Amino acid sequence: MNTIAVFCGSKRGATDCYVKEAQALGYELAKRNMTLVYGGSSLGIMGVIADSVLEAGGKVIGVMPNFLDTKERTHKNLSELHIVSSMHERKAMMADLADGFVVLPGGPGTLEEFFEVFTWGQLGLHHKPIGILNTDRYYDPLLALFTHMINAQFMDEKFQSMTLVESDPSDLLNQMQNYQPVHAKTYLNDDRT
Repeated sequence: MNTIAVFCGSKRGATDCYVKEAQALGYELAKRNMTLVYGGSSLGIMGVIADSVLEAGGKVIGVMPNFLDTKERTHKNLSELHIVSSMHERKAMMADLADGFVVLPGGPGTLEEFFEVFTWGQLGLHHKPIGILNTDRYYDPLLALFTHMINAQFMDEKFQSMTLVESDPSDLLNQMQNYQPVHAKTYLNDDRT
């Protein structure tokens, strides 16, 4: 795993724990010589993780839709910046560049990005690890929803293990490096079940 796409908020959150964990993940990525690919903003948790990777001497790739270029205040010190035409193009480029995905606390946009790569994994469109950094138990309600989906028979239990959950950045990256893909039915070239 060389490049990690991080989905996270353009706000800093209610407490400093969100900022501290984003910084810790950024420093850990740089320490492991992993490239960060993210949404390209200088605001909120997005800016915090980019700054921490850069401060530690790491590489950061930003992908920013042109209509958000001024609203989200594009980070000016990135290793690479790609300006794209839409949110769809942003997510597709981030997914193409990434060897794995990490989800930090964020709002509806962060959840939308997570669910897209999660669904792609369910469909067998990728076999990349997806990690949730569950800072201050932020994602406990989402994890409870997954259990509810399984109990209501709207999601197969095996897909719950597709998402790796940790509260420590180093432990999460270790799990991701050792990830064994869930055997999902694919709609590509094979028919694994």
